[in-house]
Amino acid sequence: MRFFLLGPFAFVVPLVMAQQPIGRTSAAEVKVSGAVDISHGETLLGNGSEITAGDQVVKIALQRGGELRLCSTSSVHLSKDNSIADPASTALMMALDHGAIEARYTVGKYSDVLLTPDLRILISGPGEAQLSVRVNASGDTCIDNHGASAPYVTVSSEFEGGAYRVLADQRVSFQHGSLREVVDNEPEPCGCPATPAISVASSGATGGNPAKPGQPVGGPSSTPADTAFPIAESEGLAPPPKPTPVPAKETHAQVTVPLTYNGENPTPAPQASPPAAAAPAAGPAPQPEVAAAPPPPVQAKQQGGLFHRIGHLFARIFGK
Repeated sequence: MRFFLLGPFAFVVPLVMAQQPIGRTSAAEVKVSGAVDISHGETLLGNGSEITAGDQVVKIALQRGGELRLCSTSSVHLSKDNSIADPASTALMMALDHGAIEARYTVGKYSDVLLTPDLRILISGPGEAQLSVRVNASGDTCIDNHGASAPYVTVSSEFEGGAYRVLADQRVSFQHGSLREVVDNEPEPCGCPATPAISVASSGATGGNPAKPGQPVGGPSSTPADTAFPIAESEGLAPPPKPTPVPAKETHAQVTVPLTYNGENPTPAPQASPPAAAAPAAGPAPQPEVAAAPPPPVQAKQQGGLFHRIGHLFARIFGK
């Protein structure tokens, strides 16, 4: 025995294969074990070989014609059906532990058998097999016997007994691997899942403005006011618009006039002068002239002051 490395997986390979191989594969991401050999860059699969696919579908070309497609992360065991005594028999015994497999070949004289953990699927001729089988972790087994010239497919239970025939162009699901829980019109496909091609338009990875013309860019909470910023300015491709100058406020003159009052000679209160015109922008606004208030009138001297002093003098002379 020797260890070989094919892609990221390791496997055990006998140096010499004593019998005719069942099939061959040139897949890189695959794990194989059992009776296998390598020849001219291909992995030859003998009786009792086991194949586990990686992230990609593994195509197995059958030596008798046709092919098997092992879906990603699936594992299948291949061997000849030793229950048939005819040495020329090419009948296959396939065991699918988990995952999915697709069979595309012409059914021979002897029937092929596909085993799952719960069911035994018999593929009998004549017919052109386009058979897809999928088994999940819960034991649910989906069988699609596609095509107008599909072979005769009979499903029997390893534990419950009984049998169920899958007609041509019929897709059936056995829940939990039981013949008593059958969905005879399974909507989901049973084979390898299709990998849709993602275009640039569908992925949304564009370099321009994703919004349609005239519509704002933003989430459900955005408004036209916060999403109307030009895309050229936001990307730095154009300068932002200059701010609009704010007009200067008009300056009004403030006049302060003192108020005086004279009971003997009242003077009317000066009227406030009209507001001065707006000052030119070149210099400060001129202050208006303020009228001077008239001086207060001089009060008359008291007339009785001199006679009062003369009377006081006579009072001293005459002793009064």
